[in-house]
Amino acid sequence: MKKLIVTGSSGLIGSEVCKHFHNLGWQIFGIDSNQRMVFFGEKGDTRWNQQLLENTLVNFKHIELDIRNRQGVLDIVMRIAPDAIVHTAAQPSHDRAASIPFDDFDTNAVGTFNMLEATRQYSINIPFIHMSTNKVYGDAPNFIAMIEQDTRWDYADEEYLAGIPETFTIDQSKHSLFGASKVAADICVQEYGRYFGMPTCILRGGCLTGPSHSGVELHGFLSYLIKCNIQEDIYTVYGYKGKQVRDNIHSFDVSRFIEEFIKAPKIAEVYNIGGGKQNTCSILEAFKLVEKYSGKKMKFIYSDKNREGDHICYYSDLRKMKNHYPNWDITISLDETIKQIVGSWQSRIKNSLV
Repeated sequence: MKKLIVTGSSGLIGSEVCKHFHNLGWQIFGIDSNQRMVFFGEKGDTRWNQQLLENTLVNFKHIELDIRNRQGVLDIVMRIAPDAIVHTAAQPSHDRAASIPFDDFDTNAVGTFNMLEATRQYSINIPFIHMSTNKVYGDAPNFIAMIEQDTRWDYADEEYLAGIPETFTIDQSKHSLFGASKVAADICVQEYGRYFGMPTCILRGGCLTGPSHSGVELHGFLSYLIKCNIQEDIYTVYGYKGKQVRDNIHSFDVSRFIEEFIKAPKIAEVYNIGGGKQNTCSILEAFKLVEKYSGKKMKFIYSDKNREGDHICYYSDLRKMKNHYPNWDITISLDETIKQIVGSWQSRIKNSLV
């Protein structure tokens, strides 16, 4: 039985990867220390997801370990001797990072480095997949010529009609401290690939989402928006007239790409992973989609001040991913994704899992 280490295993992508590879017959070792609750309080608690994995996956083992623990990381990788590593653990909020800069950098940059070096000391031949972020591009996408439509912004420059490519600049832009710490991690994963010849993969995510997401205001746009709607809480729209656009990808489709990469790994490759243009929505458009499935009107207020470094419009150019891995494509639509998240929050609220 092949063995997979997944860091951040109780989070959205981590838990989906655990379930996906367990279904493929792998033995799963999930590393998580519920730091999301430390970063975001009780609303960010992911223990419910950890318990779900432990109760439903026969060949899953939870390992309580903080990736900042260098010796602990080295010891666990050597002991498990995995066939692949999927690194999803992170401090994920660009807003929160400014108030916890050491925790942010130590988790995102140093934690990733700990995982990389432990992997290298064990084996330079196993695939290492790192969940990065589109925030490595900072606010540079905002400098692309835009067109304002009734409910959204979009790119006016034909060069970007398919989305943001992996060749887009990461320089001369405001990243937030979160974006900067993820850039550091991103470059390290690339460098371990190039310098040591390791099969490493960097996935620069757009809005990664799905029914297992514990969305909070500072991270998890679509999940948090839906939670507010279900609970009839007031949602705050920050700037850009609510027309800011995101591409949303279901966590299952992220896991499917990781499966394809592990089957045919490459050295130090970078991919922009998101829903692509077909799965985009603005906040205003998301309101309408959520209302369709929840039956509840969205309650919201508007603030003129946008978030620092926030994207006016961002969606991923998926052409490189599809070219390298033609068996992969988006399989779950935005409508279906929202329907699943609505159902998940309704169930969690009913069973007091929030």
